[in-house]
Formats: sequence, C-alpha cells, structure tokens
Amino acid sequence: MSVVQIKGTEVEIDEDGFLVDPEDWSEDMAAYFATVEDVTEMTDKHWQVIHYLRDYFKKFGVAPMIRKLCKDTGFTLKEIYELFPSGPAKGACKLAGLPKPTGCV
Repeated sequence: MSVVQIKGTEVEIDEDGFLVDPEDWSEDMAAYFATVEDVTEMTDKHWQVIHYLRDYFKKFGVAPMIRKLCKDTGFTLKEIYELFPSGPAKGACKLAGLPKPTGCV
C-alpha cells in the first residue's frame, strides 16, 4: 500500500493504484486517475459511466459485470474501451474509486 496526495488530500492506494477505501473518492481523484489511465479528457460520457459504477457499487458492494454496465448505460463495449483505454475493469473502476474487480489482471 502507498499514499498519494491529490489536491491536498492524502489517500491510500493498493499496489495496482486502486483506492483502498472507495469513500475517499472525489471528482478530483477521478481526474488524477484519468492521467494515469491515459484518459486525455473527461467528458459527460466518462462521468456517466463513473457515476453509474459508483451508484452500483454503493448498492451491491461490487462492480457490475461488463454486460450489465453496457446495458444500463447504453454504451457498447467498444465505446467503453474508447472512453477508458485500459478497459472497464481497470480503467473505469479505478477512475470511479472502486476496489480492483475480481479477475482483473
């Protein structure tokens, strides 16, 4: 585990760069993680996916399956990868402040 400072706030991240505590998340942190995950510009589409992931996680305690993410947001898998080049599990979940999903390599 290590600590990073984002806009004056220290947060703990795991060895893969995911937030240890999803409650520490803020939009500033999403912007910081975007630079790490090669997301050059945060658009309304990015925020739609991020807020969907956070809401789902708050409700169920896990990240949704990729099919569920696509169905509920209306984005195709291809569009999700265009928004988050490192993928829905690694990139989108990291920007949303979720723990690293099970099976994510």
